Amino acid sequence: MNSILPALRYLMLSALFLNVLVSCKNTKSKIKTNNVLIDSKFTYNNYQATSTDRIISRAGYADKLYGFWLGQCIANWTGLVTEMDKIGNIGDVKTGDFYTRENWDKPDQPSIWGEGVLSNLSENIDFVFRGEDEVWGADDDTDIEYMYQHLLYTHRTGLLTGEQIKDGWLKHMLIEEENFLWVANQKALDLMQKGYVPPATSDPKFTTDSIYDNYYEMIDAQLTTEIFGFYAPARPDFALKMAELPIQTTARKNAQWISEFNVIMYSLAAIRAEKISMKEQIHWMAHNARSHIPNDSYAAKMFDFVKQCYDDGMTWEEARDAVYIRYQVNQEDGYNMTSKNIYCNGCFAGGINFAASIVSLLYGEGDLKETIKIGTLAGWDSDNPTATWGGLLGFMYGKEGVEEAFGRTFSDKFNIHRTRRNFPNGVDNFNNMAKTGVFIVDRVVQDYLGGGIDLEKDVWHVPIQTLESNSTK
Repeated sequence: MNSILPALRYLMLSALFLNVLVSCKNTKSKIKTNNVLIDSKFTYNNYQATSTDRIISRAGYADKLYGFWLGQCIANWTGLVTEMDKIGNIGDVKTGDFYTRENWDKPDQPSIWGEGVLSNLSENIDFVFRGEDEVWGADDDTDIEYMYQHLLYTHRTGLLTGEQIKDGWLKHMLIEEENFLWVANQKALDLMQKGYVPPATSDPKFTTDSIYDNYYEMIDAQLTTEIFGFYAPARPDFALKMAELPIQTTARKNAQWISEFNVIMYSLAAIRAEKISMKEQIHWMAHNARSHIPNDSYAAKMFDFVKQCYDDGMTWEEARDAVYIRYQVNQEDGYNMTSKNIYCNGCFAGGINFAASIVSLLYGEGDLKETIKIGTLAGWDSDNPTATWGGLLGFMYGKEGVEEAFGRTFSDKFNIHRTRRNFPNGVDNFNNMAKTGVFIVDRVVQDYLGGGIDLEKDVWHVPIQTLESNSTK
């Protein structure tokens, strides 16, 4: 029977994580660089280190960011095989029994919009890879994060303004043709074209068009903003500030808190203590991220419910089925999406997909392949939770760790212009994308966190700050 770490264990682990100076000093970068990464557009100041600084290797972090993009692409494209195959049996759209572990490597079934057509990515439900001579395609789980990274770097800032976000969206989003935007993302773009500036683009009071009702509760921000956690390593307090406006471009209330949960998870991933298993670290991170969500929200109650299923020894399939009954059939804990009669019963809503994501996170127990498998089979908008946790674990594993997990090498090329436009590199690569991420962290550490960069040792000195809890709100 699975059991959650007791409160005392959490306190002990938290103390350990907060006091151990975690470093990647002994981790050699797998990215081919001859010299220390130096941003020619940034002035590196002298810094007087303190004994309480957290020390993080820049080269090691670049390797982890490479692992993030790789892990996210693998998980994204694998999850797309089953996207919207299984959403339940309520309303006009019914999809039969949910998948179980027995469906892995078995024939894929049509999605709700497939009209009997199976996925063109894979005949069977299985991992989707791109070999070294191929190219990963951008998708809505990766391309807006790519855009935000580009905007942060080109604007030389750690905090984007509403105007910068608006201008970035209008420049890089396709307008007339297929633009790979849906629900809240499409709503936000429509409003930007009319002159609205974030955060007005997600204001729940904005009702000029009834089709926009409840869009601020949809999944969109959960898959476009978690990367901000990586830009403030081990500092979720500032990561949340960085992500606030990008999140509020499309989300409020529960959808915002869920997105913030993901940001916190990504920021805490920079903290790694020896002799702590990946499972223990994932639970520690999730415990801390959960403490940020108001206790009276359905997001908090969804996490707690899945956690209890896990603690009670249910299988992941039993937990997923219990989620479906509790939230889509019985509409408990204030989650009333079914009663709104939205298309496909709100299969793209933030709440139900968050609950499904926690199933894959907890039951995956830090195993990259298992987490992606469960997320792919869990149902609903299955590519989104898989991409989120595939990216998180890809970062924690690093490039080589991802390759070892799958026993193979992969393409490092990324076609951002598959879904977006007007970037300097239509086909970029993970090395370059990781380097840009490091340069953003340089600015955040020095200019916003009051820390410093030691180029001789190739490390960041990050002042420690604890995350305040919102759970009593």
